[in-house]
Amino acid sequence: MMKIEIKNARVKVRFRKFLGGSVLKGTVYHRWDGVDTHLILESNADPSRIQHLIKNAKAGCFAEGLIEQKVPLNSTVEINGEPFTL
Repeated sequence: MMKIEIKNARVKVRFRKFLGGSVLKGTVYHRWDGVDTHLILESNADPSRIQHLIKNAKAGCFAEGLIEQKVPLNSTVEINGEPFTL
């Protein structure tokens, strides 16, 4: 652990996405335009240590990694105990 005192921390996350089409017509689609995060910290720690802390946290964040990296999606469907092909 880095043992940096953080007095207060908040984060704001905004998802910019669009959902369109029709469920009834089978034309549903979505588009991601981005994800915005804003971190607000209060600390008396040295700014270079805070920078190091934030870089470590971002590098180890599963959510950010999932958004930033192209991740293969393996999807299967099973109905009534049997494999189902779409």
